[in-house]
Amino acid sequence: MFERISLLRNIGQFDSVSAGAQIPLTPLSLIYAENGRGKTTLASILRSLSTGDTRLVSERHRLGAAHPPHIVLTMGGGQVIFQNGAWTAPLARVVVFDDAFVAANVCSGIEIEAAHRQNLHELILGAQGVALNTALRDHVGRIEEHNRELRVRQDAIPAVARGALSVDAFCALPVEDQIEAKIAEAERLLSAARAADTIRQQAPFVALSLPAFDVAAINDVMGRTLADLEAEAGARVREHLRKLGKGGEGWVGDGMARIAGASEGHDGEVCPFCAQDLEGSPLIRHYQAYFSAAYEALKAAITTVGQGINTQHGGDIPSAFERAVRVAFQTREFWRAFTDVPNMDVDTAAIARAWNAARDAVLTELRAKAASPLEGASLSPDALAKIDAFNACRDAIADLSAQLVARNGQIAIVKEQAAGANVAALAGDLARLTAVQARHTAEIAALCGQYLAEKAAKSATERLRDQARAALDQYRQNIFPAYEAAINVYLQRFNAGFRLGSVASVNNRGGSSATYNVVINNMPVALTGDGGPSFRNTLSAGDRNTLALAFFFASLEQDPDLAQKIVVIDDPMTSLDEHRSLTTVQEMRRLLGRVSQMIVLSHSKPFLCALWEGADAVTRSAMRIARNGAGSTLAVWDVRQDCITEHDRRHELVRDYLVAGDPARERAVAAALRPILEAFIRVAYPAVFPPGFLLGPFIGLCQQRAGAGAPILNAQDTVELRALLDYANRFHHDTNAAWETAAINDQELSHFCERTLAFAQRT
Repeated sequence: MFERISLLRNIGQFDSVSAGAQIPLTPLSLIYAENGRGKTTLASILRSLSTGDTRLVSERHRLGAAHPPHIVLTMGGGQVIFQNGAWTAPLARVVVFDDAFVAANVCSGIEIEAAHRQNLHELILGAQGVALNTALRDHVGRIEEHNRELRVRQDAIPAVARGALSVDAFCALPVEDQIEAKIAEAERLLSAARAADTIRQQAPFVALSLPAFDVAAINDVMGRTLADLEAEAGARVREHLRKLGKGGEGWVGDGMARIAGASEGHDGEVCPFCAQDLEGSPLIRHYQAYFSAAYEALKAAITTVGQGINTQHGGDIPSAFERAVRVAFQTREFWRAFTDVPNMDVDTAAIARAWNAARDAVLTELRAKAASPLEGASLSPDALAKIDAFNACRDAIADLSAQLVARNGQIAIVKEQAAGANVAALAGDLARLTAVQARHTAEIAALCGQYLAEKAAKSATERLRDQARAALDQYRQNIFPAYEAAINVYLQRFNAGFRLGSVASVNNRGGSSATYNVVINNMPVALTGDGGPSFRNTLSAGDRNTLALAFFFASLEQDPDLAQKIVVIDDPMTSLDEHRSLTTVQEMRRLLGRVSQMIVLSHSKPFLCALWEGADAVTRSAMRIARNGAGSTLAVWDVRQDCITEHDRRHELVRDYLVAGDPARERAVAAALRPILEAFIRVAYPAVFPPGFLLGPFIGLCQQRAGAGAPILNAQDTVELRALLDYANRFHHDTNAAWETAAINDQELSHFCERTLAFAQRT
């Protein structure tokens, strides 16, 4: 409970006010002030303390003050202080009804906006429901944070890596073994599908080969000789033929063919040129062997082998081999995009060198054999080494050729697959495999892990949100019907001509809010309307303020901690109809005994007096906000002086005179007698003494009614009233022109005072 307003400095109308430190606050504390003196400032201070919203104080910084607001409120447990823009501690158990409450929870002027329904929703829920709703909103807020973080983490995953896949689908891709090989195969299949026409026309591998050197055949020819022609004899013939000069061998050979013809008619063979007998020639037998068919056959064989080698290993054969290798390279380059093909490492220049070396060595030795056909020979080790070097190249080519030709079966499959391939499906497969590979790289796997972790966190928060929503919905199912019943009870007590219906909670993106209908003459009226009946055009200002009070009291009714609350009510009579003031006072009296403290601020003295008169004298206190120069201060308010009526004051004046007999007040006492009589008659006989009626005519009416047998006053009272009136009229201007100078006798005045008081006490 607040005990003192110890200090108000640099805020609103208060410059530096410490007078409140001497004025106690009690369970019922009334604060009177004229408009503009500082009531709203005090209400805002207490609202700021309740909500922790320091702007409510800071924005009321006193104009011209050099220092910020400084406030000290004394409570049973110490002090709460506002200084340097902050409270030492908020005090949530303070609840305030003021214009800010109306504007926040009911309407702004005549309009109801979304914020009003949201605030009203929290008001209806109360502390427990607000806690549930706050928990729900916290979860919703965290989900929004998750969504923002998910967008950040989603954007961090390169779009080029995931292609057409969504982030979720991309992050869900599982690891695949041998992904590089699968991607390579998919690329080949797709490439083949896109190049189906070219593949159909492309030839497979053609076998590569190098001709062999038949060493056995070559050695066979080189080792052949003639048994009837010794080598020495052959040498002698060749020596002789060289001596004959150019063409000598041809000339001798031609002559040997003519011996038979020239010898016809002779006993023996003769020289076809000189007809000499050849029987004694030492060379003729050698010539015959040299120019025999066997010798010619031997030379022909040597020539044939040499020509065969030139045919197989010379001419265009090496060029053809190079072309074949080049075609094989081109074929491999084409097919390597669609299937696995062996590497080709063919050094045609090296092969040509080895080939030429082997061929030249063989031909050189054949030429030597041809020059000495009769000498047996064989290929030299050098020639054989060169042939072996060539054969190594030949074997390598044969092995490569076998590998290449072996791929023709796979090439046939590629051709078949390309002919019936679905390009779109293959492209999709490749894209998926590429995405899988990218997904599980170290960098992107880390990004996906962060995204999935955030998504999992969001899912966990969503489960908490759903649980919080279920708890709130269950709570609202009970609280909203109870609140509707409570508020309609208060509207009935306030004599409102309407009630509320369909009080319910609705959920929307901006949060939960309350909705309701105003029911007038059993017809529901919407909160908003387009040209028809609605809240704005069916409720008066008094109705709206009554509704606000009903909202406030109904929310307190549902508060389980009501006994600890400090209730602050600022000017509840604003715009209230006069007939609702009594019920408002009654409800506040009823509430007073159920709360820790009630502080009521108002500019209406009668309203505050009504509260004062019905309260326990021990638990009530009052202060007023009074003008102090250009500002305001706090002072004790003597409520009693403002609560008594003029009628009370006149009675007190007359009674005091009878006791003290103050001569200075004799004329005022004499002038008070007639109003005392008029007030009594108006209350005692309202039907025959209406406002504005005078006592003289009333006495005449009493005499008339007495003669008719329907008396108002009995005869004795009528005579007494006439006597009292005759005396009292001497001191009023309307009945005595010299009323201000009429003589007053103390004894006479005292006598008529006693008689007047006695008459006014009759029943």
